[in-house]
Amino acid sequence: MWCPSVSLSVWANSWLAGAAAPDDVLDALSLWTPRHSVTAYDSAAAERTGLSWPDLDDPGAVSLLQTMRTAARAAGTQPAITLALPVPGDVRGLPPNTQFGRDAIAAGEAVLVGPPEALVGLVPDFEYPDGFPETDLGTDMFDPDIFDPEPSGLSWTVYSLPGPVIVEYFDLGEAEYALRDAVRSAADALGALRAGASGGDIGDPRRLVEQVLDSTLAHRVPDHSPARAVRVLENAAHVDAIITVSSGLIPSGLQSSSEVQVASDALRPLTAVVRSARLAAVEAILHSAWRG
Repeated sequence: MWCPSVSLSVWANSWLAGAAAPDDVLDALSLWTPRHSVTAYDSAAAERTGLSWPDLDDPGAVSLLQTMRTAARAAGTQPAITLALPVPGDVRGLPPNTQFGRDAIAAGEAVLVGPPEALVGLVPDFEYPDGFPETDLGTDMFDPDIFDPEPSGLSWTVYSLPGPVIVEYFDLGEAEYALRDAVRSAADALGALRAGASGGDIGDPRRLVEQVLDSTLAHRVPDHSPARAVRVLENAAHVDAIITVSSGLIPSGLQSSSEVQVASDALRPLTAVVRSARLAAVEAILHSAWRG
């Protein structure tokens, strides 16, 4: 699992479908941080979810589940949950010109819940202890003595949305086919990076990729998840790990190598492929919970 919004989406949806227990959702969320809080951004969001307003009492993870259930109950069809992974220039699934949209883009993730006429959106924000070091991430991101990403909490803000949003359908088969090509391109690019890094103090890029992948192993998906969707998520994680490692290696002086420039050019379009594949896989997982 690569972000909290996915954990909340697939596990809360599984719970709402009767395929998981509330503790399963809480366990999945606790892997990100032991402390969660949820607050309404406006009075309409509070009315649609039962959260307090205007007094904000900052309730915890159990109230987050209650918020999801209250918002989802109003929907006439299931699943009532949609994942969004917006980035600048690609805001599929977001309402235009809203604070929710702006905050979702800044976070790179969001969850939408409810019927089209009464949607709410949730955006997570990690909280860090005071004095958390800001460092220029390069290869430093792999040094635990320099970069410690351990958050102290995760706050979820709930927004009311002004109306229906256009949700794009992602075909899982097409996503897997595109991702298969992306895996080959990423592997070739990583080979070029490895050649460019030989003899330097960067380390083995393949080992760094494994480090990134190992950090996600604790997260899991519900048992009802289709095998194909799980496979797509695993392949997407592999490509994303290569992109993550490359972003740390290329700015460190390797860009003088023509091979590495080729690798950089090959990796650039893969981010969109990974996002589409993940959205397709999550959509398949959400629907699978309701087929019992």
